[in-house]
Amino acid sequence: MNAQQAVVLLSGGLDSTTVLAIARSQGFACNCLSFHYGQRQAVELERAKAIARHFGAVRHLVLRVDLDAIGGSALTDAIEVPKDRPLAGMDQHIPATYVPGRNIIFLAHALAWAEVLGAADILLGINAIDYSGYPDCRPEFLDAFAQMANLGTKAGAAGAPFRLHAPLIHLSKKEIILRGTELGMDYGLTHSCYDPVGELACGRCDACQLRLRGFREAGLTDPVPYAAW
Repeated sequence: MNAQQAVVLLSGGLDSTTVLAIARSQGFACNCLSFHYGQRQAVELERAKAIARHFGAVRHLVLRVDLDAIGGSALTDAIEVPKDRPLAGMDQHIPATYVPGRNIIFLAHALAWAEVLGAADILLGINAIDYSGYPDCRPEFLDAFAQMANLGTKAGAAGAPFRLHAPLIHLSKKEIILRGTELGMDYGLTHSCYDPVGELACGRCDACQLRLRGFREAGLTDPVPYAAW
């Protein structure tokens, strides 16, 4: 494996899959990392496995992190997933689907694996434009985590710093979809819904609404099936 090694956080959703496509287009040898964290939308893990195979990932590691034992989120606890929230101003209030500490925990695991692999690059699909207002999706969070990562690791102390890449962080959902389409993405492989009906997307949660608007604005049709309502 002569390509430069990278760890790519892969949820099975639209954003993280686009990041994987970008990483491949840049010549990285991609080691995909996914999490079973007690999420109600665990169908996304099956999509992540299929996506990793589709893109020829070098490795795909799925870790168990019992965030459902902690709770505190509509994605991991008996809390209703918000539906039909107005798109305007959606990012102004942190919704019940925020999972306490999730990106901190995920990135810490990605950092540990990257250090073992000798990979300096970690890529993730966080976005601060069309998103639900999560504080751990902001550029300042990522900058602070990178500083911490390079202070608290053997690699960082040895002068081999980690690089955290969030290529979608300043893109709208429309722009993300168009970028992925340019790379030949099949978005029918992905799953974004927070509260699926079986394997059907609900069409009403924040993730579905943002995704559907992105496809509309891009002049494209979302290929995933939605529940009738």
